[in-house]
Amino acid sequence: MSFSVQGRTAIITGAGNGVGLAVARRFVEGGAKVVFADLDVAGLKSEFRDSEESVRYYAGDLREKLTRANLLALTLSEFERVDILVNASREVQTADPIADGNDAVMNTMLAQNLVQHYNLTLLVADQFMKQKSESPEFSEAPTGAVVNISTIAARRANPQLVEYSVSCAALDQLTRSLAAALAPEGIRVNAVALGSVMTAKLQSELVVNSSSRKEIVRGTPLGRIGEASDVASAVQFMCSDAARFITGQILTVDGGRSLVDVVDVPCH
Repeated sequence: MSFSVQGRTAIITGAGNGVGLAVARRFVEGGAKVVFADLDVAGLKSEFRDSEESVRYYAGDLREKLTRANLLALTLSEFERVDILVNASREVQTADPIADGNDAVMNTMLAQNLVQHYNLTLLVADQFMKQKSESPEFSEAPTGAVVNISTIAARRANPQLVEYSVSCAALDQLTRSLAAALAPEGIRVNAVALGSVMTAKLQSELVVNSSSRKEIVRGTPLGRIGEASDVASAVQFMCSDAARFITGQILTVDGGRSLVDVVDVPCH
């Protein structure tokens, strides 16, 4: 069974940096047509000159209904269909004690890490079903695949990351619930849960607090910090035909960190 995404059309959110960018790069290299979506993706346009025909960019706040609709409209206008959605746009909370009577942080985390993904998934799932109904000759083919980027913080209580952990736990449950709801339509919904991954944000934090690197490595049985490419490989698998009988699952990519009981450090 092939892990290929060649010929598929994918929307990747959060593709301006970090994990989302790594996933989008992997898909382009794998022969997919990809729409890079983020708040600001202007800096990406110099990267894929040789793949100009298979790459498009979309900047906007995907918490807004019109922005989501325009993203899908652009994808269909340029590539005529969509086969894959990767919700990689995330708001990562800075470690901080729980806010006293201030719900702004919780509202932000839920809007960015849960509600945005819920609304975009339903919009794209509707397009998946429309494509299926318009092409009955492909009735046995997969309808579409959705992968959410989550984190092991969803199942590890951390008093410094209450709002972030809650939003990610809700995303995991949304993944399972939408998987069950959309399975009769042939749509698969899964998630990839990260441990510590070497993104620009984590790099900057390690510069400020160099001891955190040792803490992360000590708490990771495989003995290293993950790379964004490790996550991209897992996402490609989940979107490929090799995972055609997998739905509603949270695939953990953390080097074994969630297996052991150690002093917790932020997950990215």
